[in-house]
Amino acid sequence: MSTILRRMPATLSEIAREAGVSAATVDRVLNERQGVKARTRDHVLGVARRLGYVSDTEGGEAGGGRPAAKSVRLDIVLPSGTNTFIANLANSITQLAAERPEADLRLHLMEGFDPLALASHLESLAADSRGVGLVGLDHPAVREAVRALEAAGVPVVTLVSDISHAPRAGYVGIDNRAAGRLAGYLLGRLHGRRPAKVALFAGSFAYRGHEEREMGFRHILAEEFPEFEIVAHTESRDDWERTYTEATRILSETPDLAGIYNIGAGNRGIARALEEAGRARSVLFVGHEVTEFSRRFLLSGTMDVAIDQNPRVEAREAIDRLLGAAKGQRQFTSFLVRMQAVFKENIPEW
Repeated sequence: MSTILRRMPATLSEIAREAGVSAATVDRVLNERQGVKARTRDHVLGVARRLGYVSDTEGGEAGGGRPAAKSVRLDIVLPSGTNTFIANLANSITQLAAERPEADLRLHLMEGFDPLALASHLESLAADSRGVGLVGLDHPAVREAVRALEAAGVPVVTLVSDISHAPRAGYVGIDNRAAGRLAGYLLGRLHGRRPAKVALFAGSFAYRGHEEREMGFRHILAEEFPEFEIVAHTESRDDWERTYTEATRILSETPDLAGIYNIGAGNRGIARALEEAGRARSVLFVGHEVTEFSRRFLLSGTMDVAIDQNPRVEAREAIDRLLGAAKGQRQFTSFLVRMQAVFKENIPEW
């Protein structure tokens, strides 16, 4: 019995080394970006053909012409629901993918709190996907699905919230532990160093990002503001109506509540409860993300601070890294998106 040995396609790094240029230059040539001289472009395409990365019919006529972009099937899986930040992230992904003809992108919206359904869907993508981006629960079934994708040669990039103990090409998002520490520090400084009761809201602690924010928040309070007491701790599943119900109950049961930290979505529910209780100006409210709703709450004074991350930057970096990983660039460190504390005086323009 004879065995046919099939050479694996060259990576961008191998093409760059053979052509004597940087990997960034190779990426610009193969993805039809500007900023590369025609002579260099032709040279890189010639090397890519020789190494089998593109065929003789790809990349235009030899000696000139712009290359035809290779279509790379990518899939990004996001949780469905009323989370405005996720909706903004989905819009950014769709817009940026339309600007990248080499990316044949499918966007999937899944029930965010059903790990078994999510895992099953991820496994189904192994058949024809070249790269998967994921905002997913840190759950054994989801981790196993990520391992199965990686074993099938499909790189995975986690977004917004990372997944522990699972092989993946990288993570794109903020440092969530640092975000929780920042929230606690701001709440403590705004209130002052005197005893205070605070409430803690989260979407789901099954999201590693939410768990890390809680850990950071608790740690900074223990270190810097030991007189603060967390009197309420609830999960809203990122549903603003459920958050409203819980916030109304907590405000009724805790007339001396001094502050609220909302780790996840649902700012609308907390703001409504504060306004209806007539306590929008007496209870400090720190949350996440500048959206069409939180902008209004910041301006009215109902919300004091929003710790923001840029969904367009997150979408761009995720798509770029998925494309790179699909083409062989599997080694990159996690890209930490810059976060900022937004008050009503520094609300960014859209």
